[in-house]
Amino acid sequence: MLKLYDYQDSGNGYKVRLLLAQLGRRYERIELDIDRGETRTEEFLAINPNGRIPTLLLENGRPLAESNAILCYLAEGSAFLPSTAYARALVLQWLFFEQYSHEPYVAVARYILRHLPEDHPRRRQLPELRLRGQQALAVMEAHLKDRTFLVGERYSIADIALYAYSHLADDGGYELSAYPAIGAWLKRVAAQPEHRRLSDVD
Repeated sequence: MLKLYDYQDSGNGYKVRLLLAQLGRRYERIELDIDRGETRTEEFLAINPNGRIPTLLLENGRPLAESNAILCYLAEGSAFLPSTAYARALVLQWLFFEQYSHEPYVAVARYILRHLPEDHPRRRQLPELRLRGQQALAVMEAHLKDRTFLVGERYSIADIALYAYSHLADDGGYELSAYPAIGAWLKRVAAQPEHRRLSDVD
């Protein structure tokens, strides 16, 4: 059986849980508290030397890290990953955008507000994080104004990857009401079969 090393409040872990649910795949979930250093133990570092969740342990014992790489692996051969080269490349384009231009700002602002004390020095980063996060959300807003989903009018792992932290952006101090096309898209994603919330754990 698949084993998912996870942290429930992580949007990166949530991506994988959501896709597993929508694929109907069974797995064992192992919770690791990142705030308590549980991803820095010798045991876990032997599985993922980068010490990060999510990490998926395959049925044959091979580990796979990085949330979007895990999405690509799990989605292979399914409707969640297009079969044509250009459409697949567009999905990858959004996965790279999510990790480079979106998650480092939207997710990090959320983490600081939810997990760090009010006097923590990292709170000084929030104005810059919000500015960069707003730029990423503006790119998505423009793209989604005349589209149902991010790629080819079909729900895919591109939508899963960007939904994860976009639907939690309010937690990072972002005003999602300023992005009506994103708001409508979030509702469409949440309406997909076998959708799970971040708080849902099977």
